[in-house]
Amino acid sequence: MESVQAIKQRFGIIGDDPKLNRAIEKAIQVAPTDISVLVTGESGVGKESIPKIVHSLSHRKHGKYIAVNCGAIPEGTIDSELFGHEKGAFTGATQTRSGYFEVADGGTIFLDEVGELPLPTQVRLLRVLENGEFIKVGSSKVQKTNVRIVAATNINMFESIKKEKFREDLYYRLSTVEIHLPPLRERKGDIHLLFRKFASDFALKYKMPTIRLEDDAVLLMQKYHWGGNIRQLRNIAEQISVLEKDRSINGKELKEYLPDMGSNLPAVISDKKKDSDFSNEREILYKVLFDMKNDLNDLKKLTLKLMQEGNSKEVRDENEGLIQKIYGNGDDDAEDFNVEDIDGDNLEVLQIPQQSSRSEYEPQPETLSEKDKYHFAEEIQEEETLSLQDKELELIKKSLERHNGKRKAAAEELGISERTLYRKIKQYNL
Repeated sequence: MESVQAIKQRFGIIGDDPKLNRAIEKAIQVAPTDISVLVTGESGVGKESIPKIVHSLSHRKHGKYIAVNCGAIPEGTIDSELFGHEKGAFTGATQTRSGYFEVADGGTIFLDEVGELPLPTQVRLLRVLENGEFIKVGSSKVQKTNVRIVAATNINMFESIKKEKFREDLYYRLSTVEIHLPPLRERKGDIHLLFRKFASDFALKYKMPTIRLEDDAVLLMQKYHWGGNIRQLRNIAEQISVLEKDRSINGKELKEYLPDMGSNLPAVISDKKKDSDFSNEREILYKVLFDMKNDLNDLKKLTLKLMQEGNSKEVRDENEGLIQKIYGNGDDDAEDFNVEDIDGDNLEVLQIPQQSSRSEYEPQPETLSEKDKYHFAEEIQEEETLSLQDKELELIKKSLERHNGKRKAAAEELGISERTLYRKIKQYNL
């Protein structure tokens, strides 16, 4: 049995983290058997290395090894890809085709992103795992296959089972042995090692001196959350290798390449921003919405009164102020108002005519009961959410105008990185 260190050298795995070593040890131990293996871990942690280790150390190493990305195959064709189809089984099926399970007979199939499989395909896969049988699309003939399945996923399988997106029985069939690969942020000691390896590779590729990190840059890398894991680290190493003229990188220079993944929206985080334009505009929005609610209540009261007491001139004169408030001043709408025009059965959906001005009518939210505030908050929640994108665009425009188009100063004021701001400028075509 090969050692962990020998396997890491053979497959180009960098790092000496105990969790990583344990995952490789499990792969070595399970490889000689035919047990199904489920590899779990976040996207970009290198899950594809484990099935290669398992296959190369198994008695199937001379058989075929096929890797299938289940998330990249359209739902309508995935059954055909995995199990094959007969001629004429569907439009475009001009000839009989062998699927991966038939081609890989005697070998190993790696099902990447297995959590993305549609439910009908999961049923077919379960049958293969149970007795090695499958049926081609458009056929009634049962075929046999002898393959070993190694699957991988970056989603929480138990959550997927609760939401009925993944079969529980299939999960337990796949995860006879589960191997978990830790995210990069839990392998802090390996981050600099991986960066040095990538920097060396790109130096050879682009024929230039190797990038080196200063101590403060190394500390910054170890503190960063690395949402994209090893894949993200590799991309940043390549960017720095190509773009930086100085081959020694400090923390300040490195920070320019580390995007803030915490939020996609500009956030005001400074204490002095508490009285900013955003807060004022939000307050005005609430006042307008409270005012609209009050006007709607006034309209209901007036309508009910007119329906109960009749559309007499006395009633109209008595409520002249309220009618003018709802229908506006300077027009003939109030004179033309007639109770017979009201649909009493659909009173709740009456539309309020546009007002000429709302500023003189101050809302009084403090007079609402707790129950009313709760229901009103529910009513405005959707409108407020839908306006976030407009608010974001408006804030970005204001900040760029205030700083005469200087992105760095605008990004600092908005509380986002300059790279995020640049992406937003392209998104909104500013």
